Amino acid sequence: MPIATVNPASGETLQTYEAMGEEELERRLQLAEATFRTYRTTTYAERARLLNRAADLLDEDRADIGRVMTTEMGKPVQQARAEAAKCARAMRWYAEHAAELLADEEPAAADVKDSGAARVLVRYRPLGPVLAVMPWNFPLWQVVRFAAPALMAGNVGLLKHASNVPQTALYLEDLFHRAGFAEGCFQTLLVGSGAVDDILRDERVKAATLTGSEPAGRAVASTAGEMVKKTVLELGGSDPYVVMPSADVDRAAQIAVTARVQNNGQSCIAAKRFIVHTDVYDAFAARFVAGMAALKVGDPLQEETEVGPLASEQGRADLEELVDDARRSGADVLCGGERPDGPGWYYPPTVLAGVTREMRIHREEAFGPVATLYRAGDLDEAVLIANDSPFGLSSNVWTREDAEVDRFVRDLEAGGVFVNGMTASHPGFPFGGVKRSGYGRELSGHGIREFCNITTVWHGV
Repeated sequence: MPIATVNPASGETLQTYEAMGEEELERRLQLAEATFRTYRTTTYAERARLLNRAADLLDEDRADIGRVMTTEMGKPVQQARAEAAKCARAMRWYAEHAAELLADEEPAAADVKDSGAARVLVRYRPLGPVLAVMPWNFPLWQVVRFAAPALMAGNVGLLKHASNVPQTALYLEDLFHRAGFAEGCFQTLLVGSGAVDDILRDERVKAATLTGSEPAGRAVASTAGEMVKKTVLELGGSDPYVVMPSADVDRAAQIAVTARVQNNGQSCIAAKRFIVHTDVYDAFAARFVAGMAALKVGDPLQEETEVGPLASEQGRADLEELVDDARRSGADVLCGGERPDGPGWYYPPTVLAGVTREMRIHREEAFGPVATLYRAGDLDEAVLIANDSPFGLSSNVWTREDAEVDRFVRDLEAGGVFVNGMTASHPGFPFGGVKRSGYGRELSGHGIREFCNITTVWHGV
């Protein structure tokens, strides 16, 4: 895949880039290793000053970088600006909280005494250069939620971004440099996916984080395992959205539309499978389908657009295949389902009902504005359908019954359970999944400690 900006609203190639050669890549790896030796000794206060400055610059750049993201991958420009603002808030959150999250810990006094020590501390120390392999769908946020905690912990970052968002990738490197970080603290590597394996095998790279597809995660995890390097993986998702009879059905249907089509439906944590109790199924389905059909699809640079194009021609083709397979196997298309004429990689908001386990879309992630509706006879069946997926990223539950909430929290196989609301990420809460959605956690204290050397410091009497 070429490293290029291709406008998904028109299919026009706007700018292409040459991949870095071996000499430049070697220079950057050397720089990362050398910079880490010095940067790791800086104080939390100094790192926070730099990160806060980066947040200020990002706020100033919000409109411009928002247009760049929209042009590169097609998200509605209002959502792009909101993504930039969210990144700035996350930077400030880590700048404020990192010292506390990574403060030395003292084990229980009884355990210290039992060990024969005078004093024991647990200290969090940085690992070194961390490779981040990032996707195009949230081209700022996915990177910042790695970079902000990594930099505050004293690590340095190497970004291999998706090849269709090179301008955003280069902007991020420039942003951190303008903020005052040393050149080697955060570097963008303009290379193809084929270069990742060799970079990860390099002894100077100490760990890796990947957000992306399951095949990409398997490849990185395999190499990292062979090299005995720490990884955090956030992979695909096919999140359930369960609606029970006690729910506010109008509100649940309204939020369901946003939960499905955020970022043009190209989000791992978007709700994708809507599992509705039979008592409220018809009412929910009518409202949900009407809401999906009413969405304004169009030029993502227009302020009123709610759904833009898919990021790539292949992405649209993959989505069409899932819908066509379901239709051939007997699924009902309640709205959408047909590629529009004209330029760009658009696909309409689509709702499928009558989905069965034999259909590909039941087990594969639909990465675009396509929803599947399921009817559940009771809570047990709702849980069974929700867990009948290889993925386990997040989940959504709508009910006013405390006992039902307890049951869902206990039994849903997911890294998050959002009750009476849609899944969202916040720097203060851990984020990640189970099953084929990956392992490890980003954000919060859990995320900043993922790439730390958790060190026991034992003092004898």
